[in-house]
Amino acid sequence: MKVRLASPSLQVDSIVDGEGIRSVLWTQGCAHNCPGCHNPETHSFDEGHIIDVKEIFSQIDKLEGQDGITLSGGDPMFQPKPCAMIAEYCHKKNLNVWCYTGFTYEKLIELSKKNPDILTFLSNIDVLVDGKFILEQKSFDVKFRGSKNQRVIDVPKSLRTKKVCIKEGYEEKKEEVLTKTKYVFI
Repeated sequence: MKVRLASPSLQVDSIVDGEGIRSVLWTQGCAHNCPGCHNPETHSFDEGHIIDVKEIFSQIDKLEGQDGITLSGGDPMFQPKPCAMIAEYCHKKNLNVWCYTGFTYEKLIELSKKNPDILTFLSNIDVLVDGKFILEQKSFDVKFRGSKNQRVIDVPKSLRTKKVCIKEGYEEKKEEVLTKTKYVFI
C-alpha cells in the first residue's frame, strides 16, 4: 500500500503537533485550501513523494524517545486506508496517534458511511484536531490548534458514546466577566 507524503521521512522531536515529544508524518493533498494555511505546499494531490507504508513502518521502528505520531498535512483523511495502516502500526509500537484534519468529526462519521476506511482510520486515532483553519479565528491561546473553531477530540470516547467528546483539558473556556462594586477607591 502506498501513501503520498509531503516529505519522505518522519519529522522527529516535534513539541507543537500534539502532547509530548512526537514524530510527524506530513501527508500530501488537501482540498480545503484554508486561507492562511501554514502548509499550502501540501495542498496539491499531484506533488510530493509516493512511499510504501512499509517504509514508514521501518522509520517508526527506528524511533527513539518519541511519545507518539501525528498525522498532518495536507489532510490525512484524503488517504484514509494507508493512514489507518500507519496509525494501527503506531499503536502496536505503543505510540499514541494524533491527527489533524480540516473535516469536522461529524462530517467524517457521515463520510464513513460511504467510505468505511475513514471509520477504520478514526478507530486508530487517539486524538483528532478537527475543523478548517479559519484565519479570522486564528489564536495563539488555543493549545495545539491554529484557530478557535478547531476542537481537540478524544476519538475512542467519541466513537464509544456516539457523540463528540472533547479531550480533557481542552474544553472551551468561557470568559468570566467580573462585576465590581460601583465605587472605586483611589
